[in-house]
Amino acid sequence: MMNTINKIQTMKKKFIQITVTFSLLLLASAAFTQGPPPPPSDHGTSGNIPAGGTGSISGGIGILLALGAAYGGKKVYKAWKDKDQIED
Repeated sequence: MMNTINKIQTMKKKFIQITVTFSLLLLASAAFTQGPPPPPSDHGTSGNIPAGGTGSISGGIGILLALGAAYGGKKVYKAWKDKDQIED
């Protein structure tokens, strides 16, 4: 009899934990949802300006490529240096 009561209490605790966790997950996902930002104040006055602005991304891509090449070069140099040390 006591074993059955313990099982029921354990099941109730797990059910409550699962319900609370699921509710918190739903609330958290609802808290992060929001609408898009309003368009800029001069939108549409001098043509159709995109909402994100008119900045180009080519400069950022160039910087990322340069950093990636430098990182790859460092890795190749370190591997080449370690290989020479192992062979000696």
